Amino acid sequence: MTALARSLIKPRVTQVATRDEWLMWGLIALSALWLMIGVVLPLGEIAWRSVSDESGHWVGWANYAKYFGTPALANSFSNSLFVSLVSTLIAVTLAFVYAYALTRTAMHGKSFFRIVAMLPIYAPSVAHAIALVYLFGKKGLVTTGVFGLVPGWDIGLYGATGIILGQVVYCFPQALLILLVGLSLSDARLYEASIALRASSWRTFITVTLPSIKYSLVSAVFVCFTLVFTDFGVAKVVGGNYNVLATDIYKQVIGQQNFMMGATISILLLAPTALAFVVDRLVQRRQMALVTSRAVPLQPKPKRWVDRAAFGFCALIAATFIGLMGVVLYASLVQVWPYQLNLGLRHYNFDLVGGGGLSAYFNSVQIALYTALFGTCAVFGSAYLIEKGRGVRWLRTATYLISMLPMALPGLVIGLAYIFFFNQPTWNILGVVLPNPLNPLYNTMAILVISNIVHFYTVAFLAAMTALKQMDPEFESVAASLHVPFYRTLWLITVPVSLPAILEIAMYFFVNAMVTVSAVIFLYSPEIKLAAVAIVNMEDAGDVASAAAMSALVIVTSIGVRVLYEFVSRGILRRAQAWRSG
Repeated sequence: MTALARSLIKPRVTQVATRDEWLMWGLIALSALWLMIGVVLPLGEIAWRSVSDESGHWVGWANYAKYFGTPALANSFSNSLFVSLVSTLIAVTLAFVYAYALTRTAMHGKSFFRIVAMLPIYAPSVAHAIALVYLFGKKGLVTTGVFGLVPGWDIGLYGATGIILGQVVYCFPQALLILLVGLSLSDARLYEASIALRASSWRTFITVTLPSIKYSLVSAVFVCFTLVFTDFGVAKVVGGNYNVLATDIYKQVIGQQNFMMGATISILLLAPTALAFVVDRLVQRRQMALVTSRAVPLQPKPKRWVDRAAFGFCALIAATFIGLMGVVLYASLVQVWPYQLNLGLRHYNFDLVGGGGLSAYFNSVQIALYTALFGTCAVFGSAYLIEKGRGVRWLRTATYLISMLPMALPGLVIGLAYIFFFNQPTWNILGVVLPNPLNPLYNTMAILVISNIVHFYTVAFLAAMTALKQMDPEFESVAASLHVPFYRTLWLITVPVSLPAILEIAMYFFVNAMVTVSAVIFLYSPEIKLAAVAIVNMEDAGDVASAAAMSALVIVTSIGVRVLYEFVSRGILRRAQAWRSG
């Protein structure tokens, strides 16, 4: 009986294992196909449009020659480089000092300062620019000296100055997050050796601190440069006559309907960010482990004057961020700035202005939820198949490489590429005309969700890969030896263990989908307007107070969802992560 049972069971086990492998290979191929459709093919389409005319005929470098032959357009490239370099230098410097204060001093209020430093993440970049207008614009609080109470100060906001100020606020949290990680990983023994050798504080900083975080500094620099170079919102509001590439694309596509020149500028916008991304990846490859298993965590010792100076610096930065968010909220409540300063909710009646009203806000919330749900599933599923998958190594490697591409793609480029790729009713492949099966997605909520997922894909993907790499491969090995299907192992083991990372990825997608402008500015339809785009349109129409009101709604929603997430996730994680305390 035993032999008969074994003979019946064995073929079935083999069949299950084979079916399991085929299913995994199919899912890996599906993941690669999704990335091809979402990233590679649209990017190829926009590259082709940059070297063709309106009829689709090859014109070579004619579009580029026309661009650089127009002085007003050519200056935009150098303007973009200038504001990007200056903003990056200032933002990374401030973020480094702030991170150093949080990790290397014994000052009070560290938790508070960490939370406040993240406030700009929860607002569209347009909102930062609007706050600057109310502070430093022609009728701003600082410019008028609080309406004549004190001497005024006109900083000449509209132009490079305003763009740099807005971008520093926009980039600061991103650089801080990277530098906090680098400064948190330190070996106290190196500092003890420096003290024993009677090295000065400055020498210790130069020979120990900076070398230990050089890779984090490089990453912070490239991330900030890319963000500034590709951002659209700040330059749109406070750029004035100081043109940059991002606003040039908007003017060419929206203002002049010149899609070929828009594609040309998109490639120019893409080139420096792609180069920065490649250099960053090459630098990261050289990074070695600086903290060993025998490392001793650094515990900062109280130093009265250093701690006070660090507290004062962090308090100044925190007050600036709180003040900017407060100005947006205040401006949304003032009746008529700066003549009637009594407060009310008049500007929250969006039916009186264009932009889409409250429906735009609810559309944004809905799209953010869809982006969080489907984006998290796509990212974690793809990362699992690449990291834990078996066989088809070349396909997993190719999928990984494609997954890294979106980090180098500006949102405006993605949006314009999707217009070219999804809006075509037919495809002409080597002279054969085929219907475009993806065309029905155009002018729908689905394409907005897809563009958001692709835009923020790489950061979430790297977070998922990091979480999966921390899991011992023995889980999958044991499951395979017991002929347990991989999807059962995924659901019962991998997902619960990785739940903290999964929830953070979902939160990352939601917040960024709420505040992004560049990824959707070309793709929204009259029937599906969005809050961030409505802010741009209201400001463009002169309804700045209403734009501030919509910005306040977005900020409150983003922060509120974050607080709700922290409250709800505690209970979920307590149950799912009970094994950690077992």
